[in-house]
Amino acid sequence: MKRYFITGLLVLVPLFITAWVLATLIGLMDQSLLLLPLAWRPEAQFGRSIPGIGAILTLLIIFVTGLVATNFFGKQLIALWENLLGRVPVVKSIYNSVKQVSDTLFSDSGNAFRKALLVQYPREGSWTVAFLTGQPGGDVSNHLKGDYVSVYVPTTPNPTSGFFLMMPREDVVELDMSVDEALKYIISMGVVAPADKSPIITNPTK
Repeated sequence: MKRYFITGLLVLVPLFITAWVLATLIGLMDQSLLLLPLAWRPEAQFGRSIPGIGAILTLLIIFVTGLVATNFFGKQLIALWENLLGRVPVVKSIYNSVKQVSDTLFSDSGNAFRKALLVQYPREGSWTVAFLTGQPGGDVSNHLKGDYVSVYVPTTPNPTSGFFLMMPREDVVELDMSVDEALKYIISMGVVAPADKSPIITNPTK
């Protein structure tokens, strides 16, 4: 009985969590219907709400925005918009900070997580998986003697929160695994271990 119950959990829990995440995302994206006039909403057209219509509208808005932003006039319009936002004291700091982070994470040329690392954290002798994000800059680099790297140590199972550290390069170990593999390893709390890519050494025939 216990074995069957655990097997059922292993099958159903991932399905339920996946369905819950998708339902939550679609529910959030459906909020874009609030941008439409009342007469254009599914409730007025079909007599009831239709889940997913807002998600399609959200994706369409994102696509059209990207399409407009890539041409000459769109770039000029965005530059004008950002110039206007830059004149508002509080909005300026928030917008610039969010834009820098989003450009790093989502742009094709961005390198938010460059390499997977093995570092000692939170104390010596205790190891965790981290990501190389670059090198210290600004006035910070003037106060660090030696070769330092910027490291992001994510929490598990939610890697979107974590700690930013600046560590000597000699104290980090580069791992032979992709960033995606490292993220899966972190999210699964070590259950889903990446495959060992080290070459298999066999005894030579004598």
